[in-house]
Amino acid sequence: MFIQTEDTPNPATLKFIPGVDVLPGNSAEFNSSDEAKTSPLASRLLRIDGVESVFLSGDFVSITKADQMEWFALKPSVLAGIMEHFASGLPVMDAAQDSDADNSDDDEVVQQIKHLLDTRVRPAVAMDGGDITFHSFDEGVVTLQMRGACQGCPSSTATLKMGIENMLRHYIPEVVEVRPTE
Repeated sequence: MFIQTEDTPNPATLKFIPGVDVLPGNSAEFNSSDEAKTSPLASRLLRIDGVESVFLSGDFVSITKADQMEWFALKPSVLAGIMEHFASGLPVMDAAQDSDADNSDDDEVVQQIKHLLDTRVRPAVAMDGGDITFHSFDEGVVTLQMRGACQGCPSSTATLKMGIENMLRHYIPEVVEVRPTE
């Protein structure tokens, strides 16, 4: 197995592309061993000293390292962990994870917001090793959750304000502002 790596805008996060499906059509983030109980892959990777979080998505794994670690020291262990997992035949996730909830109860504006996020924003953010998910829409304010490489990234605020907010305001007049979840 040949695993490619790509830098992300977040210097603490590296994107690993194993050349096989990781979590098609979905994403999941794990920040602790307790959270990773449903994912043999995330559990294996979080046992590596220096790995702080694991983000799984369609065809990649993003790893966020501890500040004191250097990638040259951590990268070989992560590569080995990913290879060992896929060689083991274990699933990435033990149980099927629900993707975003059914949209049938959403009002028209929320459906438009989710559609734009899914078609225009999420693919671009995934290229940087992260994901962005809809959290809420209240009185003109869209609240989004940054995940993977995007969480804690120095440029995430600019991405939200300059990119996503401007696009949503352009297409959906009801949108006044975009904020990250607290």
